[in-house]
Amino acid sequence: MSTDLRFGWTTGACATAATTAAYTALLTGEFPDPVGIVLPKGQTPAFALAREELGEGFAAAFVVKDAGDDPDVTHGALVGSTVRRGEPGTGVVFRAGSGVGTVTKPGLPLEVGEPAINPVPRRMVREHVERVAREHGGSGDVVVEISVAHGEELARRTWNPRLGILGGLSILGTTGIVVPYSCSAWIDSIRRGVDVARAAGRTHVAGCTGSTSERVAAELHGLPEDALLDMGDFAGAVLKYLRRHPVPRLTVAGGIGKLSKLADGHLDLHSGRSQVDLGFLASLVGDAEVAARVRGANTALGALRVCQEVGVPLGDLVAARAKAVADGVLRGAPVAVDVVVIDRAGTVVGRAGHERQRSAE
Repeated sequence: MSTDLRFGWTTGACATAATTAAYTALLTGEFPDPVGIVLPKGQTPAFALAREELGEGFAAAFVVKDAGDDPDVTHGALVGSTVRRGEPGTGVVFRAGSGVGTVTKPGLPLEVGEPAINPVPRRMVREHVERVAREHGGSGDVVVEISVAHGEELARRTWNPRLGILGGLSILGTTGIVVPYSCSAWIDSIRRGVDVARAAGRTHVAGCTGSTSERVAAELHGLPEDALLDMGDFAGAVLKYLRRHPVPRLTVAGGIGKLSKLADGHLDLHSGRSQVDLGFLASLVGDAEVAARVRGANTALGALRVCQEVGVPLGDLVAARAKAVADGVLRGAPVAVDVVVIDRAGTVVGRAGHERQRSAE
């Protein structure tokens, strides 16, 4: 099915195209439309200009981001670049325009105070500025101001505020291409969340499947916001990144359904990519009669209720198995894991690993 999905372009690719068009117009008085660029892996897309402005000492070009068939928060956003001549020898200087955030916390691949324009998009912009300068006799010394219409509003639906990127969106992309449903931006945000927590000196982080489990983990452990990882369905992404970049303690928190899938060995907890196996849950229950009732339940929550009625601690059993899976993915990395299982109301119905955590404290 994925072969029928349409690829799209990252904000970094759009910013590069807008900058290329704007700098060309600054040097020649004419905007190329469409404007072609070269992506890091050699693809050569062309972008139609949605707006263009040419004034005294500046040129600005804007393109509409097309994320293809990916449910990207920035799909349809107007990405712009305003280019002005810079001081001799300064090269490309980046500025955050309207809707582009500024870095305020350490741990990201950019210095505090810098515009949130990631390293690969910066490299792409610099390369295209150099190319335009060669073709049209420019110096390549420019100030490039990237903007995203309504970016500050859109950023509230991303991880940016938690990562300390304030005032707008990040300009992202490593290939220039958005692969539909790859969820690469979410996974990258998980990694940056770990980086920010480590830079802040946090020794305990929590990977949570949703807002309710996040609230529970924060209350149980007194965790600040920058220690909370919006894991969503990507348990594997959290565990694999912590394996390479360890934090001493990790709490995994989530509902009985999603964590039963982790307990069963699934690292992607999305309903379209893994399913709750009631047979697996039944195998955790020692009593044959209760196990049969668990197999006949419709959902993991239904199975939990069956077990609660007869005093079988299914939540604890799921938590213990989920912890074992997490420990296996971590492969001996110095990360002590505990697991918290909740029901839909946010009540803790299972835990594993917390006794050791308490004794360590």
